[in-house]
Amino acid sequence: MAHKKTQTEWQNEMAVKILDFTKQELYMDLRFFHLALSSLIPKADDSLHTLATDGVYLCYSSEQVLRVFQNNPKFLARACLHSILHCIFSHLWMMGRRERPLWNLACDIMVEFTIDHMENASTKRILSWLRSQVYKKLKDECSYISASVIYQQLIQLEEPVRISLQTEFYTDDHRYWPFENARASIHQNAKKRWEKIARQTHMQQELHGSGSDDKSQLFSAKIKAERSRRSYCDFLRKFSVLREELHADPDEFDLNYYTYGLRLYGNLPLIESLETREIKKIQEFVIVIDTSDSTSGDLVKNFLRETFQILHQREHFFTSCKIHILQCDDRVRSDQEICHLDQSEQFLGQFTLLGGGGTDFRPAFAYVNSLIKQHILQNLGGLLYFTDGEGTYPKNRPAYQTAFLFLGDYDTSKVPPWAMRLQLEPEEFGPAQVTHGRKL
Repeated sequence: MAHKKTQTEWQNEMAVKILDFTKQELYMDLRFFHLALSSLIPKADDSLHTLATDGVYLCYSSEQVLRVFQNNPKFLARACLHSILHCIFSHLWMMGRRERPLWNLACDIMVEFTIDHMENASTKRILSWLRSQVYKKLKDECSYISASVIYQQLIQLEEPVRISLQTEFYTDDHRYWPFENARASIHQNAKKRWEKIARQTHMQQELHGSGSDDKSQLFSAKIKAERSRRSYCDFLRKFSVLREELHADPDEFDLNYYTYGLRLYGNLPLIESLETREIKKIQEFVIVIDTSDSTSGDLVKNFLRETFQILHQREHFFTSCKIHILQCDDRVRSDQEICHLDQSEQFLGQFTLLGGGGTDFRPAFAYVNSLIKQHILQNLGGLLYFTDGEGTYPKNRPAYQTAFLFLGDYDTSKVPPWAMRLQLEPEEFGPAQVTHGRKL
């Protein structure tokens, strides 16, 4: 006897078909979104009143999908694209130490701004007066627009204004965003997958879009402005060096022979495990702090504390290490060395910012080069320069990996091509006031 479908089963089946149809409608307007539109797995969740995602699933209430599709199919298309853009812009994994309600609102405004300016037939709607005013303010006051920039704007607003904005821009549910357990492997894999999808979507946009295609140009600008901030931990791994460390190598160890020896000879293993293995970790490191008048002491301390916390994880740093922390404005003001990461808290407790002059990056590189010549540094993993980006760069490439960590927006044309770069948002490292997008 054939199984007779229940109403719930029928609703779930129809909801999936509606979502597939909605994605096809979006695809007709956004051909370069093919991979992104098919990446979230539909998952029924009756506790929801709108769509939600965790970067892996697109969660939905079957009853709500059927009702909205019947009454307002354009809203359903917008909600679907809204959740996908959160993933493309990596909003789920970028909250850091920001306030969660404000970060949710900033991300919603960013995504709705993008959708409203794309003007696709499947998602176009008449702008409310409030939206028009918000968009005008962002265009007038921000050199570029991203969720991080919008967050800084929201901090300055009074609570009643924030509430009205939350009501206006609320579209999807963020309850499954992996804020608290973002380092779990499943969420890290989802983050990396969406970073790859974002790059491929951008390339597809350039392939399908033309120079006169305004919506393609706008999406290209937004995906650059909202470029996914790679985790600081992953960035530090680029400075790892290959070296042998005293540790059993499980890849070279055969447990069968080992236990066979114990059975045959009593307490004598037939083959002992290798005592060393090659592993990539950081051994020597230089951190340069730009101490010009654009940097605050609290922000620097928070940055150093975050760096030490990452390096303190044994898989990233050798037990015996050497970290030189330089303070430099237009000349090197101090050089403090840490030989063991347990000294980091003591160092931070005594840390005082020195300098306050103009910014010149060259003296720090000259000083590090002298340490190498004197064999004080022999296995330098790399140099990190924490700065606002306003300074004179060296003309020649150094013999070691170098990265500039910029506070907020910076002039990319001035950065030498040999330098790695990473844009940091000041609020990632605790409270800080930002004026004119650069002064701290």
